[in-house]
Amino acid sequence: MWGIIPAAGLGSRIQPLAFSKELLPVGSRVEADGTERPRAVSEYLVERLIAAGCDKLCFVISPGKSDILAYYGSRIWGADIVYTVQPTAGGLCDALFRAATVVGPDEPVAIGLPDTIWFPADGLALLPTDRLSFLLFPVERPELFDAVVTDESGEVKTIQVKQPDATSRWVWGALRMPGHIFHELHALWTRPERQDEYLGTLVNAWLAQGGRAAGVQAGCSYVDTGTLHGYRAAIRLLSEPGTQGDYPTGR
Repeated sequence: MWGIIPAAGLGSRIQPLAFSKELLPVGSRVEADGTERPRAVSEYLVERLIAAGCDKLCFVISPGKSDILAYYGSRIWGADIVYTVQPTAGGLCDALFRAATVVGPDEPVAIGLPDTIWFPADGLALLPTDRLSFLLFPVERPELFDAVVTDESGEVKTIQVKQPDATSRWVWGALRMPGHIFHELHALWTRPERQDEYLGTLVNAWLAQGGRAAGVQAGCSYVDTGTLHGYRAAIRLLSEPGTQGDYPTGR
């Protein structure tokens, strides 16, 4: 299974940094020899993707983010890594579909955002594998995210993209889908009348033409570290017992 990691963003909300925002040190890890070292924030997503079964990772980076390539190399924790480049900032959809050339239609896909930390760490494994499915988290300010409206059975009805009067407090934090649905979304996005910036608006269009998606309210904590406020919230979250993790460090 492929794990797609869109890491081409500028990180303007938390600048100035001397490195890519995805390498922001948040929390720590104890190595096998007992040494404690800082963790890059994106390691939390990498850990979760691999726990869900991803054995191939595709980082989408901008031309100036060679430090991510230097940090992760070609393999981590048993998963092979490839890199694709988003030449200029073009939104999340543009970043995600840079991976379309390496993902086959018969290969499942999981996606997360590398500047977020969320629990439970095995949340992606709780999602259906036969359809587009979103891992949902409750937040206090859904208008800052993509709020997902579902019916009683968990069927996604619509996604409210940064909507001030959002009617759902559940936002998506990660998702998975079969490869052929990833390519259906890509084909829809490439239509001249679309070229969506946000994944939510694209999914709404896909639902309108007959697509079906599931929203699973299994998330319990979700923090976006892209702001100073979010960074502080992540430090508080990771200070709670049992949140640091003990994933193997061999690359």
